[in-house]
Amino acid sequence: MLYLAEVQKKTGFIGSGKPEFKLLACQRSENSWSAVTGDESLTAPDDASYNAGALVMVEVSGNRQIQRHYEAGRTLTSILQNFSNLSKKSKTQEEEIEQWKQSLTFQSQELNRRELDLEARQEQVEQAEADVEQLDAQRQELEQLRQALEQQQEELTRKNQDLEGAWAHLNGEMRRLEEQRAETNPVAGLDPSQVANLQGALNRLTEAVMPVEALREPLTHATDGLNYHQGLLGDYRQSLEDQRQGLEQRQQELDQQAGQLKQRWADWRQAEAQLVAKREDLKLRQQVIKSHQDQVQALSITLQAQGNLHQKIYDLLNTTDKVRLSKKVNVAALEAMDLEQLQTMVRDLETDLEKMSHFVSDQEEELTLEQQALEEIQAKMEQASEFDRLQLGTELAEEEDRYQMLNATLVGQRRNLIEREEVLSQHQAVLRRRQGLAVEETPVSAIDLEPLLNTIDLQRQQTTDTIQALEAEINQIQTAVSQLKKDIESSEVALATQRTEVESFEADLHQQHRDLAGLMGKVAVCEELINPAQESVNGLRQSLDNLAGAVTKLQEVNDYQLQAIAELRQTVVSVGAPQMAAS
Repeated sequence: MLYLAEVQKKTGFIGSGKPEFKLLACQRSENSWSAVTGDESLTAPDDASYNAGALVMVEVSGNRQIQRHYEAGRTLTSILQNFSNLSKKSKTQEEEIEQWKQSLTFQSQELNRRELDLEARQEQVEQAEADVEQLDAQRQELEQLRQALEQQQEELTRKNQDLEGAWAHLNGEMRRLEEQRAETNPVAGLDPSQVANLQGALNRLTEAVMPVEALREPLTHATDGLNYHQGLLGDYRQSLEDQRQGLEQRQQELDQQAGQLKQRWADWRQAEAQLVAKREDLKLRQQVIKSHQDQVQALSITLQAQGNLHQKIYDLLNTTDKVRLSKKVNVAALEAMDLEQLQTMVRDLETDLEKMSHFVSDQEEELTLEQQALEEIQAKMEQASEFDRLQLGTELAEEEDRYQMLNATLVGQRRNLIEREEVLSQHQAVLRRRQGLAVEETPVSAIDLEPLLNTIDLQRQQTTDTIQALEAEINQIQTAVSQLKKDIESSEVALATQRTEVESFEADLHQQHRDLAGLMGKVAVCEELINPAQESVNGLRQSLDNLAGAVTKLQEVNDYQLQAIAELRQTVVSVGAPQMAAS
């Protein structure tokens, strides 16, 4: 299990004690850490050369043994970077959620506005339907009034016919009277029966005269009703004209909104083109990253081959005495040195070499573990998603840096170990010779491999520098790619929101066009109903004017007839008087 620990060194009267690792936090999962409760410490191994207060990463086995330890700087940096990336991703998601909230709020407001518009239009439609119904009812009333006037006209015609019949009867009686008078004595008067017949005829003729006042009252009522309906029709016509003007103004507004819709679609297409350009730029940058990664992989293979060559040369130092690194032992001084002092020096060298061998062996094992970790991360990257590949790329770069640093440290340590082995071998040879023991002579001429190793080290350093430069460029491009991806995601969300808003605006505009067409149809229907109603009113007014003229003429005829009846009555009285006197 992996722990974050702090290096502590206890001091006493005789100096510093052995360092300890105080456990601070424990890794539960890849992105989960928890604090270590209590005060738990582990004794640091002998190869731990950290300063007090340093932070280190410690791998602990199940039996609480330290398997591996290294400085925590890069790991903490990676953890903080991951936390920063997660924080940025969470912030981006919050911004996307906020954008969706704003979009939903806008859509809700648009729906509410559209609902209010629909309610207003529904009220207008209902009012138009009510006006149509009222116009229809008024037309029916006008039709009933027309029928009543026609009935009164028929009644007037019938009474005129009766009056004409009465006049014809009276004229017949008068002719018969004249004939009788001509046959009889001119001076003779009418007998009482004849006078009675004439008086009866005159009475019937008087009764047949139609009272004009009975016609004037319904005629006046019909004229007033007609004027009232004419006023209503004028009001309705003005209302329809106002509605038509309002609908025409609304049509102009819809035409303007259609222009806005066209512009909004043009803006959306422009934003879409910019998004496509960003995606192409992203693909190009990813191709550059892939190319650099291939170069890094090839250079890593080259670096590994150089390391293998370096290792084989060091192995050659251990397998033959025909090569050496350099001459660093003063044999003359060893020959002159006290034997006991020489023995002590040899023991110290052997002890130091043993410690050095253990340390180098541990470092070799840690380097092997680092190589395995690199291979595991590379295997994960081949199967990971794009986002996880970016995170794994950061981990891979950190592991490669740790591997290169450890490998570079081992180069000097291996060389130092071989040099110490050579120095110890020379010291042991001098000691055995001075003790009188058989000593295998060192070859006089041995090849110095140090220039070759220095050349290999220089090439490895150049390869490492090239790899680091490429990795730095890769990291820079990956940072730009990460930002570009965020911009693309944000642009996609904004573009989708913009498209939804434009489509909603377009659907609302189409609905308004349909509603406007329906209202204009209603207005047209109302106008079609008003025109026949107006024609009916005009026809009724013409009929009423004709009827009024007929009533006036009838009044004149009645006056003339009454006057004639009075004169006839006077004549009958004068004609019947002599006969009555004679009797």
